[in-house]
Amino acid sequence: MQTTIDTSAEFVGVGLHSGLPARMVVKPAKVGFGIVFRRTDVAGVATDIPAIWDHVVPSKLCTLIQNADGVSVSTIEHIMAALVGCGVHNALIEIDGPEVPILDGSSAEFVTGLRAAGLRELDAPVRAIRVLKPVEVSEGEAVARLEPAAGLEIDFSIDFVDQAIGKQAKRLSMANGAFVRELMDCRTFCRQADVNLMREHGLALGGTYENAVVFDGDKILSPGGLRRADEPVRHKMLDALGDLALAGAPLLARYKGARAGHALTNKLLRALFADPEAWVLETCTEGQAYTLPGAGVCRTVALNAH
Repeated sequence: MQTTIDTSAEFVGVGLHSGLPARMVVKPAKVGFGIVFRRTDVAGVATDIPAIWDHVVPSKLCTLIQNADGVSVSTIEHIMAALVGCGVHNALIEIDGPEVPILDGSSAEFVTGLRAAGLRELDAPVRAIRVLKPVEVSEGEAVARLEPAAGLEIDFSIDFVDQAIGKQAKRLSMANGAFVRELMDCRTFCRQADVNLMREHGLALGGTYENAVVFDGDKILSPGGLRRADEPVRHKMLDALGDLALAGAPLLARYKGARAGHALTNKLLRALFADPEAWVLETCTEGQAYTLPGAGVCRTVALNAH
């Protein structure tokens, strides 16, 4: 069955790129509502922004969605991954600034808050997008691809000149709470060589060595080092899950990313939906729904029709 959260969950912090403070509250929503952001600090125009692939606009180093009135919210990928990873299908996200708070740079605090809020079942089945044939996009050496699969799998590889990162690859099925066990605590990362350049362009203004893992050649500059030996590629998988959530329904597919980023994953979704023979929207059986990312992760309260 479709779900929403049972009670509201609040998150307070600063935006990674803007450096601006933000208070964000995730609230329950009705059947078929999907995930919608609402800017509470904006007046006189439409303030709701659906978290859907065709609302994504070009943005450096993060995912940014915008409505027809130009109202936007950026860096949504970590909360979107947490929602998918906790099995939340419908939610209203109120935020009083232009960027989601970065918190510790991963999805861990979002997951903790959502799990504490719990899930409420709604009186409607889950519908999923089944990929029927391969779809692929590329830009230079970066490639993103969707292939048919029984459930959502993510297969990612990265290659950095910094010895402390180097080449990393990982493949995971997202069933059985894999996101919470394997990915949610993996933080965003960058190279020290890029930090000054980003700040010259008005980015990473809220970044610290605590909310991002900073690498410099063979050194890890962030206190405490890595949470996992392959934390960078795991974080890229976390990002991919959050960006794929913008499909608007769970995906039954294998995602393959090689050096892919936010923009390329959105380009992949656009290519998928541009081909009506590449996908179908279907009602999940009870067995299929149980294999979706987030199934069984949160406590669930009694069925509540809306």
